[in-house]
Amino acid sequence: MTNQAYHEIFTLPERDLLTRMLDVQRGEVRAILDGLDEEQARTRLVPSLTTPLALVKHAVFVEKVWFFTRVGQMTRADAGIGEDIDDSFRPGPEETIATVVAEFDATCARSRELVASADLDQEYAWRDGHRVSLRFILLHVIQEYARHCGHADILREQLQAGATPPE
Repeated sequence: MTNQAYHEIFTLPERDLLTRMLDVQRGEVRAILDGLDEEQARTRLVPSLTTPLALVKHAVFVEKVWFFTRVGQMTRADAGIGEDIDDSFRPGPEETIATVVAEFDATCARSRELVASADLDQEYAWRDGHRVSLRFILLHVIQEYARHCGHADILREQLQAGATPPE
């Protein structure tokens, strides 16, 4: 987002501000893979399952957990996700930069539709009997993406410096 476009959201009404800021973060997630080849996208430079491709694949999971299963009231099976969060960081051999980005784009489009039909004060089940509002969900996903984009910045910097996976 350009500085001018970013400045244009400073005084938006709350809902518009939250959804636009989420879209800013989605754009940052999408850009994680820009300029990387397939090998770089899968390069694991840290002990966790975190790779650039895994971060974008995980973002699909995040969208589906928060927007499909909570706001859209789908089951995890209907949303196409499992119970093991680690699986969301394991791209299959058939998954490529193009397919993961396309899935992320399609998933975000569906999430936007679900959010558009819900009120910010609407509450949804969470863990241990707690409930969360759509407002909380939007803010949570914004902060989760910001954190993961920070991880991606470090990985990309390492890749650009020629880092190789630890033995």
